[in-house]
Amino acid sequence: MVDFTLTDEQRALREMAHDFAEKEMRPVAHLHDKDGSWPKEVLKKAWEVGLMNSHLPEEYGGPGASYFEGTLIEEEMGWGCSGIGTSLSCNGLAIAPVLLGGSEATKKEYLTRLGEGGLFASFCLTEPGAGSDVASMRTTATKKGDKYVINGQKCFITNGEYADWYTVYAKTDKDAGHRGISAFVVPRDAGVVVDKKEDKMGQRASNTATVSFNEVEIPAENLLGEENGGFKLAMMTLDRTRPGVAAMAVGIARSAMDHAIAYSKERVQFGVPIAAHQAIQFMIADMATKVHLARLGTWQSAVLLDQGARNTIESSHAKRFAADTAMEVATDAVQVYGGYGFIKEYPVEKIMRDAKIMQLYEGTSQIQRLVIAKETLLPRRAEEPAPATV
Repeated sequence: MVDFTLTDEQRALREMAHDFAEKEMRPVAHLHDKDGSWPKEVLKKAWEVGLMNSHLPEEYGGPGASYFEGTLIEEEMGWGCSGIGTSLSCNGLAIAPVLLGGSEATKKEYLTRLGEGGLFASFCLTEPGAGSDVASMRTTATKKGDKYVINGQKCFITNGEYADWYTVYAKTDKDAGHRGISAFVVPRDAGVVVDKKEDKMGQRASNTATVSFNEVEIPAENLLGEENGGFKLAMMTLDRTRPGVAAMAVGIARSAMDHAIAYSKERVQFGVPIAAHQAIQFMIADMATKVHLARLGTWQSAVLLDQGARNTIESSHAKRFAADTAMEVATDAVQVYGGYGFIKEYPVEKIMRDAKIMQLYEGTSQIQRLVIAKETLLPRRAEEPAPATV
């Protein structure tokens, strides 16, 4: 039997996350967006109540939530403020490769820091010259005795300015394309340099930085998985994190829709609230359908993970549709507001700016279509890697 009815515990978790978003995130969202400032106090409170590191196992100090339960949390974070939500949830990207490929000693040393200390970690894959085309990365890791020496630069790194450690992807075989990539845990105090903080269009409460690794030495045991097996590890990681990103996009779209509904009932034109006009009703109806279907796709992609099944195509379906839905619904919400939607005083202006990044990070909407097309046209066995793109 297929059933998405929430248990009492899941409803309580969603309600807790919603209350946090409403009481702790929304009141300060505009200020952090305006200043581009780090929401330190909100993030601290999120860790204290168990809304950070949702998938971190209990033995490392985390709540040990399922992937499905994580989508319930992340939708509410996106509804509250997706900028703050991104900083709050981004540890999951750095955690997943360590859980998948790290030794027990590595897990205890680095994961426990996040669970028990409320610290941050960053996922370092993208480079100035290697975005969707991961195989073209230039960062290298050279084996020297019992150490690796890492050289290179990574960009668009979420929480990069505040991370205690980094999951870093680097070439260990320069000539092998995506088959020459390896993954490592790199502590900040090994010599990681934060070059700059990005000044962004949206999600301005989320820290995004460029970081450099200049002759950074790490112990050989910080290798995650096998040498030259980093690409597969990255793809397995993204399969696990894309449902959460899709859920955040659903939250953004739901927030835009909620504002549009409320405004349409208040705004009077031609003697009646604009919600009485069929043109507005159809826009709201389309918003509701898109939010509903995006949520269902997101939930399915997460449940498959919880069942131990491969979810590559489902996570790409969910991420692509939810991201595009967030942008479409936010754009239509601005339209419902009319000229006021273009003014910063009104909430949908920020939501529209925040929504755009959902179509870009953790694999653009075009890359998701590429994955979906290849999975659909050329079905592969479960053990075969996805396309060499993110």
